[in-house]
Amino acid sequence: MSTLSLQYKTSASQFLPRLLPLRRSRISRRLATLVATILLASPFLPAQNKSQQARLPKPRVLEKAVPLVRDPATGELHSGTLNDTGETSRAIPTIRAHVALVSVNCSVALPDGTRVRGLGQNDFRVFEDGIEQTIASFDAATSPASIAVVLDASPSIYREFGEMREAAQSLSRSLAPEDEVAVVAFAGETHLLLPFSRDRRLLAAAFASTDLARVADSSQSFIYQAVYLSAQELFRGRAGRKAIVLLTDGQDSGLGLTWDLRTMQPREGATSPLAFEDVARKLAAEGIELHIISTENRPHAMTDAWLATHRSEVLVTPQARELGMPEYTLYLAEMVRQVGGGFYFLRELGSLADVYHRIALALGAEYTLGYYPAAGVDKTGWRTLRVELRPGTAIPPQSEVMHRAAYYVPANPSAF
Repeated sequence: MSTLSLQYKTSASQFLPRLLPLRRSRISRRLATLVATILLASPFLPAQNKSQQARLPKPRVLEKAVPLVRDPATGELHSGTLNDTGETSRAIPTIRAHVALVSVNCSVALPDGTRVRGLGQNDFRVFEDGIEQTIASFDAATSPASIAVVLDASPSIYREFGEMREAAQSLSRSLAPEDEVAVVAFAGETHLLLPFSRDRRLLAAAFASTDLARVADSSQSFIYQAVYLSAQELFRGRAGRKAIVLLTDGQDSGLGLTWDLRTMQPREGATSPLAFEDVARKLAAEGIELHIISTENRPHAMTDAWLATHRSEVLVTPQARELGMPEYTLYLAEMVRQVGGGFYFLRELGSLADVYHRIALALGAEYTLGYYPAAGVDKTGWRTLRVELRPGTAIPPQSEVMHRAAYYVPANPSAF
C-alpha cells in the first residue's frame, strides 16, 4: 500500500507506529518521526478525526436560563423572581463582592487612524462627571480579553455566513493565545454555541456549526435581547477586558424602537419587557465594550466625522432623520456611543475576516484605566466619563482618544 493511500485510509496516529519499525537506524527513525509529524498537521487528515478533536458542547438556549424581572423600587432589570410581598429575590443564590474600582477602556488614534501603543499611566487623565479622578491601576492590553461573538442568524443575515470559516481563522490569528472567545447565534432565540474557550479549534467548529442553520429557521431577530442575555450569562464575575462583537443588520423584532426616544426607556411594572436602556445599563455596569458589524450600507451622512462630532449627544434625532439615516442603524450607533466600542460597515471594509482582524487589532491596542470614584458609590445611575491625554504627551493634537461616554452604577450590584 502506498504512502498516499495510507493518508486516506488510516489516521496519522495509526500510521506513526507503522513508520517507526521500518528501519533500526537512528536516521531512519528520525525521518519516520518527521513524516508522521507532517501528517499530523496535514489538512488531508480524515474528517472524523478533526471532528473528534473539536467537539462542541450541546447548544444552550439562554432564554431558558434565570428569568428576568424588573425591580419595582429601582426600575432595574435583573435575573430573579418576585416574592409574595412584591420584593425581588434571587432565583439562584450568589455571593458577589462589589468593588468600587471603575475600569475604563480607551484607545488613541492618530489623525490617519493608526492606533498608538506604548503610552503609560501618566499620559492619561480621567474625569467622572467633570471631576478629575486619581488613576489607581493601568494596563496596556497585557491582561487576557474575554470576547463574545454574537451572530444574527435570521434569514436576512444568514447569507453572510458563507465566509465564516475564513472569519474564524482570521480571528484566531489576530487574538493573543490567552484571550477567550465565546460564540452565540440568535434569531427567535439566543443559542450559546461555545462558552468561553481558548481552544481555537472549537472556535472554528462553532463558526462552521450546523446549529447555525437551525437557529436561522426563525424569521424574527431579537438583537438587543441576545446582547443582554450574552452579557448576563457569559460575563458575570469576569474581570479584565471584555467585549461583545455583534454581526447584524440592526432590524430588531423585539423592542419596538421608533423615532420617539421614549421607546428607549423601560415601562413601569415588574413584568415590563426588556428595553434599550436595560441593555445599555447592563453593558455599562459590567464594563463590556460593544463592537458592531452592520451588514447594511453605511448611510451617506453617517461619516466617522459625523459620529465623532455627535459623540456627546443622543444620535436619534429629527435632524438625523432628515439626513436619511434609518432609525435602526442610528440605534446601533447610539448603543456603541453609550457603552464604548466600535461601529463597522461590512460592505465598505471587505470580507468579514478583514473586519474581525481589524477589531482584534483594536482590542490589542487598548489601555485600561482604573480608578476609585471620588464621589463614592452611593449615587446610583449614569455617570459621565471623559479621558484625555495629559498636556505634554508627544502625540499630535488632532489625535483622538476613544472611550465609552458613561458608566452605570446599579442600585443593587449583587442582583444586577
